[in-house]
Amino acid sequence: MNAVDRRHVFLALMGSLVALAWFTLWIWEQSPYGRYLDHGDWTRIGLGASICRTLPAGEVLVPILLYVGGWLLMCAAMMLPTTFPLLEIFRRLTTRRPDRRRLMVLLLTGYLVAWSAFGLLAHAADMGLEALAERSLWLTLNGWVLGGIVLAVAGLFQFSSLKYRCLDKCRAPLSFVVANWRGGQASWHAFLLGFHHGLYCVGCCWAMMLLMFVVGTGNVGWMLLLGAVMAAEKNLPWGRRFAPVLGFGLLAWAAGVIAIGAGIT
Repeated sequence: MNAVDRRHVFLALMGSLVALAWFTLWIWEQSPYGRYLDHGDWTRIGLGASICRTLPAGEVLVPILLYVGGWLLMCAAMMLPTTFPLLEIFRRLTTRRPDRRRLMVLLLTGYLVAWSAFGLLAHAADMGLEALAERSLWLTLNGWVLGGIVLAVAGLFQFSSLKYRCLDKCRAPLSFVVANWRGGQASWHAFLLGFHHGLYCVGCCWAMMLLMFVVGTGNVGWMLLLGAVMAAEKNLPWGRRFAPVLGFGLLAWAAGVIAIGAGIT
């Protein structure tokens, strides 16, 4: 098999993986268990509640496992298309190694571990806000305030220097791979390469991913839209110029939410 054929097979496999993630998410959303994709209280509903009551520490472990599973599917569906340049460079770099497939799996694993760590932190913050809202009647009646704040933060972040430093690393992964890949201890370095690139990806896209907590983490339509936006930012020639346009749009959305919520006409 020549280099062109290997590249086509690789892209087909990666595309199939992403398509499988999207299909699984869609099936999950349509099923009676679609509610487990959301970030609500999983310990009080249906099968999840029964399992939580049965297992030791079930009320803590089961929601975490369900959340991690759903979050990993979302990351695979939304973020892997944005990493195709990195994956293709790494594939070419390791194409003559007999362990190249294992190294690719480790690279992807490290990438998803970085996003999983962010997901757990985001979920913990979300649970804290829900607990705060339960203790505050004003927040319960004015949930639009939190939504407006998240939208405003996401919009402002589009203009930050951190956003552009991380975005540049994601848009030009060749220098990143050359600087971080080592021949020795290949398995560990492949994992670290994926993990470090995942951290840059989190640094670039964390504010956009927080929008999932505004529009609903189980909403496949919104996931498709946000995934397409982040893929455009990272992969298209004009993607870097798209960031401030998106920032203005998010700030306008935040202003609209706050104006409607506050009854401003």
